[in-house]
Amino acid sequence: MSRAADAAGAPSTSPPGVLPWLAGPLADALRHQRGHALLVQGAQGAGQFEFAIALARAWLCESPASGRPDGIACGHCESCRLVAADQIHPDLCVLLPEARHLALGWQRPGDMPDGGDTKRKPSEWISIRQVRSAIEFSTLTSGRGRLKVVVIHPAERMQPAAASALLKLLEEPQGGQRFVLACGDATGLLPTVRSRCHALTLPAPDSVLAARWLADAGLPDAAALLVASGGAPLAALERHALGLDAALWSKLPALVAAGDPQPLQRLPMPLVIESLHKLCHDAMLAACGVAPRYFAAGSVPADAAIERLVDWGDALRRAARHAEHPWNAALLVESLVLQGRRALRG
Repeated sequence: MSRAADAAGAPSTSPPGVLPWLAGPLADALRHQRGHALLVQGAQGAGQFEFAIALARAWLCESPASGRPDGIACGHCESCRLVAADQIHPDLCVLLPEARHLALGWQRPGDMPDGGDTKRKPSEWISIRQVRSAIEFSTLTSGRGRLKVVVIHPAERMQPAAASALLKLLEEPQGGQRFVLACGDATGLLPTVRSRCHALTLPAPDSVLAARWLADAGLPDAAALLVASGGAPLAALERHALGLDAALWSKLPALVAAGDPQPLQRLPMPLVIESLHKLCHDAMLAACGVAPRYFAAGSVPADAAIERLVDWGDALRRAARHAEHPWNAALLVESLVLQGRRALRG
């Protein structure tokens, strides 16, 4: 399993298998479920996928409802064990891009990437082939005689043909079937798909609760890394796993001001660009006399020239378009850091 999935077992007072900041919204959703399709929205890294799986687990749980507070899954019945066993429940269909499938460790022996080409890079999109498998799944009789659930994440990453194929299934669901579409940006979905779902927006995670969970998962200075991740605890956990810890984050303004790209060279290019963009954003705030959002107050120069910061931001946006396939990653990092140095010096 992924680091995020492993850390989901960190000590907390939340129900089994439920991230602590999601327990309240989950109980509320279970009490007020309307319709057969739910569209779960929230900031990236807030736990939309984990919320969707927790919903599916609760709907499929076979323990008596009287013994389950707020309708949340018991975590120990046969159905709950099957859901926890990486996608082997006969009444649960989970659609993820190939890349996320692999990151979760859900690729089992004999599985092939979409199209059968094992040499190409795993896709970041949900294909029409996957949606067609969900359509076939919907025609089968329930394996355990209860509901059948389809979870799609991130729903905005469905290819257009895949979203169109899903629309028919949402319009004419089979009896006893439910759908959970989890996403970070619902505007990326077809309006016709959105209109057929009951929308649920997850609140921002409580910062104290999220920081405690990150600390329990072994992250030093969890509160600072949580701020650096925009308050999204799973994003903070992922950044730490990729090598961007709180210590490096706190040094980033000084590193860029000194024109030192070396500590950033070991990070994935998308993460480098995102981090520099946040520094550029906070430098603009500081130049306008506003407190920074991602970095500690006083760590970002307040006398940078807005014009140079705008130019730096433009360069970062251009670089982001090719972040997954840079011609020369080390050279690009050095160039962006040096441009940042010039911008921060005013």
